[in-house]
Formats: sequence, structure tokens, C-alpha cells
Amino acid sequence: MASLTVRQLDDRLKKQLRLRAAKHGRSVEDEVRNILRSAAADTEEFATLSPPAEHQERHTNQTHDAARLRVLLIIGGGIAAYKSLDLIRRLKERGAVVRAIMTAAAQEFVTPLSAGALTGGKVFTDLFDTESEFDVGHIRLARETDVIVVAPATADLMAKMAGGHADDLASTVLLATDKKILLAPAMNPRMWENVATRRNLAQLTADGVAIVGPNAGEMAERNEAGAGRMAEPLEIVAAIELLRGKTHALAGKRVIVTSGPTYEPIDPVRYIANRSSGKQGHAIAAAAAAAGAEVVLISGPVDVPDPIGTKVTKVETARDMLRAVEAAQPADVAIFTAAVADWRMAEPSSQKIKKSGKGAPELALVENPDILATVAHDKSLRPKLVIGFAAETEKVIENAKAKLAKKGCDWIIANDVSPASGVMGGDRNTIHIVTQRGVESLPPQSKDEVADAIITRIAAELGGAKR
Repeated sequence: MASLTVRQLDDRLKKQLRLRAAKHGRSVEDEVRNILRSAAADTEEFATLSPPAEHQERHTNQTHDAARLRVLLIIGGGIAAYKSLDLIRRLKERGAVVRAIMTAAAQEFVTPLSAGALTGGKVFTDLFDTESEFDVGHIRLARETDVIVVAPATADLMAKMAGGHADDLASTVLLATDKKILLAPAMNPRMWENVATRRNLAQLTADGVAIVGPNAGEMAERNEAGAGRMAEPLEIVAAIELLRGKTHALAGKRVIVTSGPTYEPIDPVRYIANRSSGKQGHAIAAAAAAAGAEVVLISGPVDVPDPIGTKVTKVETARDMLRAVEAAQPADVAIFTAAVADWRMAEPSSQKIKKSGKGAPELALVENPDILATVAHDKSLRPKLVIGFAAETEKVIENAKAKLAKKGCDWIIANDVSPASGVMGGDRNTIHIVTQRGVESLPPQSKDEVADAIITRIAAELGGAKR
């Protein structure tokens, strides 16, 4: 059962339960559960009964909670609080255990009932809650987590944190914790630019607090725009993963990653492109940043968020991408994930090409520069490790081996991108790492897992040596 309610207990028994729970570091509710489990284990009648399959599964999930990421989400008071509900959902999708604290102001925008329905547990709102504070509940909240996320982080909450105030549950937990803290600021642009907010931000950054956002754009208020929009939920998730997963395996290394498609104009409204979402390239850039590398991500037009902790250069054409790659040198590693268009118009039309009734127009095409081969053969700037991708629809490994020999790179990561595979635009991938030493085929997995596997192998290849 999700919760336990015990009624009609005399004051003496209630006191004993509280003392016993405090002694074992548990809530009263958990202590009662523990007593009932012990009683069940000692009773033959209970021991011979098998719980329904759904209860067995729930118990199994609970035993796994300790291995899952624990996030304490503090929801501040602002219109962006509605995004925090989606953030809870995104974290739960990734297997995280989420507990929520809501400030009094936050409850003016979203209800504890809404947040609790998504977290699957009690939402904490009151520093002086008699149900949890008899055993110093705010200290348990501050300690029983892996990371604390404040989203939205209002100007008021940031000021309290910078000044060390503790006058409500949220600020008290933030002062009492020794865990990592991530802020997602959200406020009016003038509040964000105010000298007091900038001073508080500088203090919090110096104190080791991580920041994601804010983004620029239209505000909730009419005719207001600028920096102050809370980062999107997926951006916050990426920042949490970066904050949690820093391994330093690539510390001191500089990594260049290309991602997404290129757009080669035919006329002002049409272009030649490839079907690349950029998900795999962006995942690789995020994994490299999480491993401590300095990452330059050179991205074609994509709809996925920029990975936290990377320097992003946005381009459109293959020639733009090549110039950006050359400008980003020198580097220790270059990973060419982008699906670069092989051809472009010799002379793009300056006006939209109209139908003439005389058949399709002739398009004069020329080859685009080969970015992978150009970098791999540049002895003056060539990174120590040059990795290309081979997106194939047939003879995947055979074609990858031929590409490895032709391009002069160190690795080719081959994958099947035929329509049946669902790789293009999808969330999963199956790759084969082709090198002079042989072929390593990885099982089907998510693109994030593929990225982690590639970065792990890069770190091993470099052997920790710095430039």
C-alpha cells in the first residue's frame, strides 16, 4: 500500500512509537511497517502465504530504490512551477526517486496534490509539520537524497540561500544539506539583471551551487521578454545527470563533436538534408562533458536541447561545419557524428524556383568537402583520436571497414539506419566499433547508453594522458 494510517492509539503508545522510530532513523509510518513485517515473519500463517504478484513486484522495486538516483525537488513560487510537474515526470521516466518540497508561494501556482500524484508520495510544505518534525524531518530530507534541485529558483529563494537564511522548510533544508544543489532560476528579466540578484548568483556559484539556465524568451507577463525563463525540464534532467555523473575520466582533454544534419540551400525555401535528429551526437557530447572533458559541440539544425557543460557552435551547411571544426582545433579527440549532406547546389537560386509546366528543373550539384577525411589527413592539427560514423542501410560492417581505410581515421562507428531499424530520429541504436584491431559489436541500447559506452572506450584508448 502506498501509505499507512494508524488510528485510536493512546498518547503513551504514540510516544513510544515516536521514540522507537527516532532511534532507528525512520518515520513513524516506516517504523509501524517494520513492526508489521517482523510480526508477519514470526507468524507461520503469514509465512505460508504468497503475496499477489503485483505486491511482489512493488516490494522488489522498493528494494531497488537505494540504487536509484534520489532527487529532492524544491518548487519555488512562480508561474514556471507548472514546468516542475513535467520535470518530476521526466525524472521518474529515468527511474529516479523524487521527493518534493513546495514553498507557500509555490502552492499559489500548483497544488501539493498535483505534485504528490506524480512523485507517488507526500509533498512536504511545512517546517513545523508535527507528523514529520518530531524526529527532525527537515534534516532527513536534507540528507536522504543524492541531489537537491530548486526549480523554479526564484529571486527570493536565491537571496535566502546566498544569505544563509532558514525561515521555512525549503530554505532550512538547503542550509542543512551537504548534497549537491542545482538551481534552475526563473524570474522577470529585470529581476534577473538586478545587481542584488547578480551578487547573489556570484555568491552561490562561489559556494559550489550549480546553475542551469535561465533561457531567454517571452515571459508570462505581456510585452515582457529577455533572460529569465526557467530551463526546460529535459535541460534540467541533463544538468542533473552531468552534476551526478562527473567521472573525470577525460579531465584535461578537449573533445570536438559534430552532430545533426546539414542544410544545403536549393533556393530561399528549399534545401538538401539528411534525416538526422542529432540525438546521438548530442548524447555523446553530454557524456564527454560528464566525463570531465572540455567539449565543443558543432551542431547542424536540430530540435534537441544543447547539452549542459558544452560549448555549442551552430551551423547550417557542410562548409560552415568544416570551418567551425578547423576553428575548434587543436583537440585530443574529434567525433564526427553529424550526417553531412554529400552534395550541394553549385549555385543556389536567389529566388524560389517555380513550377514551369515543363518538368522538373535540373539541379546542378557538386560534392561537399569531406570533413572527416580532411581532419584525419591534416598532420598539423590532427587530433590523437579521430572517430567517424558510418550510417549504412546494407553491408554495414563491410562498408564501415572500407570507409575506415579510405578516410584515414582511427575508428568508424557503424550503424544500420534503414527505415526498419528506427535509428534515425529514434531513441535507440545498435553500433559496431570498427578499428584496425577488429570489430566490436554492442547490443541494442539507448542512445545515451551508446554514448556512455563510446566515451568509456575513448578514455581507455587515451589512457589518461593529457595533451
